[in-house]
Amino acid sequence: MIRLLTACLVLGLGQATLQAQDTRDERHYPAGDWNWTFLERHPAAGRLFNAFDYGHAVLYERLLTHDASSVTAALDAEYRFLVDDLLARPPRFAVAEEAIAPAYSKLAWPAKQFFDRAHVLHRQIYDVYARTELGRPAQDALIEALVDHYLAETAYAFTDRPKAMALMDEQPFSQRFRREHPVFNGLIWAYHWLQVGLYEPLLVATTPAEQEVGVRRTLDRFRAMISHPDSMPRVMPMTADVSPRFAAAHPRAAAIFDNLHMMHDIISDILVQPEWTRAEKRAEILRQMAEMRDGTRNLMEGGMHRH
Repeated sequence: MIRLLTACLVLGLGQATLQAQDTRDERHYPAGDWNWTFLERHPAAGRLFNAFDYGHAVLYERLLTHDASSVTAALDAEYRFLVDDLLARPPRFAVAEEAIAPAYSKLAWPAKQFFDRAHVLHRQIYDVYARTELGRPAQDALIEALVDHYLAETAYAFTDRPKAMALMDEQPFSQRFRREHPVFNGLIWAYHWLQVGLYEPLLVATTPAEQEVGVRRTLDRFRAMISHPDSMPRVMPMTADVSPRFAAAHPRAAAIFDNLHMMHDIISDILVQPEWTRAEKRAEILRQMAEMRDGTRNLMEGGMHRH
């Protein structure tokens, strides 16, 4: 009993310290009867996102908690688990990121929220497209309203202006993760390919049955992509290249998602720096968040991300 009480007091003190550092300001999905339609009608694809969330979280945790001598072995083990097990049999329910990546969540709670809220937007758009009964004009209007709602929470919203690729490729710390861990990096880019690639079959089809055929084909391409490292993307997938109809219909959302995917790479590059302290990594993550919220500088020429 004494040990349990001590543990509770320590946990309480730890949480108090953490809350003094970062406000645990969770948000739920904006209300709507379209929520969860994609998971209901296309469960094989919907459940994959639970695996993707695990993959992103465990990557950041291993990069943060392992030194240069052990991180490669740790990532190799997680990669095999992801490809051979979790992506083959994705979990039915999401697991809280704090349980997968406690150290990373404590270090960079604002970044976790930054990602989570953009991921919610991703998934709500799938839900809107999956609710074919709405009709295309109503779907498009609802998606734009969801983008407005997302952008209104400015503290955690990526700008809807396309940010320059130099932020991902040309900062002093850039590209280290993909150089040192190219296979895991390819897997992350495969995730991003599927996340934007699913919009096209959802947008083109007009019935749930037609959508399911397109979604299955897209999943087959994804599974073929991750079946061998040489098949995975060599450059970060851009929404306009993978889902051109969606990018044309919703350019603000397309820019948000490209900025989101760039930020995933940026944080991997920050966390993989073994010579930086945790405080330095946190400070750089927060600085990059500020950059990715800013729609007035370091923007892509021409107004849209393309390779």
